[in-house]
Amino acid sequence: MATFGTLSDRLTDTFRNLRTKGKLTAADVDGTVREIRRALLDADVALAVVKDFTAKVRERALGDEVNKALNPAQQVVQIVNEELVQILGGEQRRLQFAKTAPTVIMLAGLQGSGKTTFAGKLAKQLESEGHTPLLVAADLQRPNAVNQLQVVAEQAGATVYAPEPGNGVGDPVKVSRDGVEHARRQQHDVVIIDTAGRLGVDAELMKQAADIRTAVNPDEVLFVIDAMIGQDAVNTAKAFQEGVDFTGVVLSKLDGDARGGAALSVASVTGRPIIFASTGERLEDLEPFHPDRMASRILDLGDILTLIEQAQQAFDEEEARKVAEKLANEAFTLEDFLEQLQQMKKMGSMKKMLGMLPGMGQMKQQLEDFDEREIDRTEAIIRSMTPVERRNPKILNGSRRLRIARGSGMTVTDVNQLVQRFEQAAKMMKTVARGGTPNIPGMGPVPGMGKPGASSKRGKKGKGGGGNRSRSGNPAKRAAENAGLAASSAPTGSGFGLGGGGAAPSEADLAEIQKLFGKG
Repeated sequence: MATFGTLSDRLTDTFRNLRTKGKLTAADVDGTVREIRRALLDADVALAVVKDFTAKVRERALGDEVNKALNPAQQVVQIVNEELVQILGGEQRRLQFAKTAPTVIMLAGLQGSGKTTFAGKLAKQLESEGHTPLLVAADLQRPNAVNQLQVVAEQAGATVYAPEPGNGVGDPVKVSRDGVEHARRQQHDVVIIDTAGRLGVDAELMKQAADIRTAVNPDEVLFVIDAMIGQDAVNTAKAFQEGVDFTGVVLSKLDGDARGGAALSVASVTGRPIIFASTGERLEDLEPFHPDRMASRILDLGDILTLIEQAQQAFDEEEARKVAEKLANEAFTLEDFLEQLQQMKKMGSMKKMLGMLPGMGQMKQQLEDFDEREIDRTEAIIRSMTPVERRNPKILNGSRRLRIARGSGMTVTDVNQLVQRFEQAAKMMKTVARGGTPNIPGMGPVPGMGKPGASSKRGKKGKGGGGNRSRSGNPAKRAAENAGLAASSAPTGSGFGLGGGGAAPSEADLAEIQKLFGKG
C-alpha cells in the first residue's frame, strides 16, 4: 500500500540488521527500538502513540519471550506486529445494523476528506450485500455538493433523496430528518446521510453536525479522515469526537503517497475503531479494515486473505470449474485466456494485488515498472484473432501474425511474445489446477508451495547429506565455493529474517487458492 511505503521500508531495514544475531543484547534491542521510533515519527504518527508503542515493544523484547526464543529476530518482528495490531484497533469491527429498519449512518469530516465519494462506495457495497440504501444530500453549503452526490449515486446504482438544491439553500437538519422518514416510507433499510464539511474545524460545523445527530439519532456516525492529513489528524479527530462523538473511522486516500501517520494514530488516540479503508478512486475500491492484515502489509508480510477474498468476488465458481476441466484436458485456449484476463481486471489494480504478496516490498521497483496497460494490449491482440486462431494458436503462421499485429496496433514481436506467454501461463495454471507447484519464469517455484520432502531429498545427495557442498580437491577453493553456496541458500523471504517459508501462505490459504481453480 503506497501510503505506508516509506514506513515499511524503514522497518524492513531495521529488522534486517537482526537477522544474523543469535542472541539479542539490551543494546541491540535499544538500537532497534530507537530506529522504530524514528520511523514512526517520520511517518507522522502522533508522539504519544509512538512513546506508548515503543515502550511496550522494548519491555517485551527484553523479556523472557525473546530470550528463550530459537530465533530472537523473528520474535521481535512478531512482537512489533502484535503491537501494531493493537494500536490499529485490535479486532475488526463491522457496521452495526439497527434491529428495526432503517439503519441510519451519518458521515462527518472535513471538506475534501472524501465523504461524498465514500457515501457512493458504501452504498454500492451495501447493495451488493442485499441492502437497499438511500443517500441523503444534507451537504447544502459546498458548491455543487448535491449534484456531486447525485452523480456518484448514479454510478453506484443507488437512490438519492435531495429535496433542496444546495449551494447555501436549505436546512440540512430538516433534510436529514425528512430523509429518514422518506426511507421508512419507501422501505429502504439503510440511510446514508452526507453532511457538510469545512476547510477547518469550527464551531458552526460542529453545531450543525451535532444538531443532525440529535434529529436523526443515527446508529453509526462515521468520521471520514484523509490518510494524507498528517499530524493534524489527531487534533481533528479529537475535535470531532468532542463535538459529534463518532462511533467509527473511515480512512480515505490510502492509495496516496502520504506517510500514513493518521492510520496509526486515530484509532489509538480516540479509542474508536477503523471500520473502512478507501484504497482507490473507483467505487469498488473500498475494503473492510482488518487491523491484523494492515499490520502485515506495513511489515511486508503480505495480505493473502484479502487477495483470496477479492479473487472469490471477481471469479465465477462455475467458470473456474470449467477452466479447471479444460486445463486438466489440455483444452485451454486463448478465448479462455481472454476471459481470465477480463476477470482479473475486475479485481482491480494488478500492482495492488501483487503488493499483497509476502516480501513484495523488496521488489518495489519491479512493481513500479509494471505497466497496467499490458493487459489491455494483450486483450487487443487476442481480439484481433479469428475464433479459429484463438482456439488453435499453432496455425498462426507469419502472414496471420502480421495481420493480427496490424489489427491490434502492435508488432509481430508482440504477437509472438503473447503466444509464448500464453503457453507458459497455460502450463502454470494446469500445474496449479492439478495441485502442483507453479514454476514462474525468472522466479522459480513459488515459495512455500513446494511438495513436502522435496528439499530434504535434494539434501541427501552425496555423503552425509552434503550433496550441495563442493567436492574440489583444493581446500582453499572448496572453502570458498562452500561459502558461496551457503550465501545463495540463505533465506530469501521478507527483510525481517523470516526465511522463505516464514511469510508464505498457510495450508488453509493454499486450499482456498486451489479452490478458486475448481479443485476441491
